[in-house]
Amino acid sequence: MTNLFERLAQSRPAPTEEKIKVDPAQKLLDWLQSWPKPTIRAAEILMYGPRCTRKQKDADNATEVLVKRGWLTPLKTNQSNWRQWQIVRKPIVHPTIAS
Repeated sequence: MTNLFERLAQSRPAPTEEKIKVDPAQKLLDWLQSWPKPTIRAAEILMYGPRCTRKQKDADNATEVLVKRGWLTPLKTNQSNWRQWQIVRKPIVHPTIAS
């Protein structure tokens, strides 16, 4: 014989799995692998990049992580308010930020 709590638990729906949240820097790195040019500007990331990097603050954080990990190299620009990076392409099938 089952108690009240066991009977109530039988009709309860199965717990739903939570979506795994991917780091914006990892999404930007995955997207950069298909970028056709060898360099990228901040304005291009804001316009064409992954949705999670469409805000200035989020794009800045993601590019800082990629620069620290060696996936982007900052380039000198003609104007001080422009930002541009050289994309470092490594022969890795599924690149991660840590590699």
